[in-house]
Amino acid sequence: MDDIIIICESTRTNPDTILLYANSIHSNIQLNPTHETKGYVSFLGLLIISKTRNLEIDIFRKPTTTDTTINYLSNHPLEQKLAAYQYYKERMFTLPLTTGRQRDEWKTISLIARNNIPRQFVLRLKQQIEQRTTQQASLTNTDIILNW
Repeated sequence: MDDIIIICESTRTNPDTILLYANSIHSNIQLNPTHETKGYVSFLGLLIISKTRNLEIDIFRKPTTTDTTINYLSNHPLEQKLAAYQYYKERMFTLPLTTGRQRDEWKTISLIARNNIPRQFVLRLKQQIEQRTTQQASLTNTDIILNW
């Protein structure tokens, strides 16, 4: 078993009770919990933020994370050199980030891009993100988005 998240209201149950019960199910199962600290917990590259009435999500980067991607001058196909930025862009748009968190993520992506790829690619990435943001803003509640 790997990476399970359990969200519970501590006024209704005790996290230690859940841990004791889960560990008693089978002798080979031993959970090692990571409890919320100061309203935050990191889980699978996400930072889950506990607010009074809801949970918010942000992108989690370890303190040792660098801003290095495949060197633009390396002997890799262009698609591979730009794949990280495509991933960052898609992640930014598919996660339910607040507008402020999305703006901060774009600043991080653009900083990483400026340090690794030529300016023309950074500008193209910015145009793609602006176009996608404009498209999302123009959608109405009656529009249906299908993800297959």
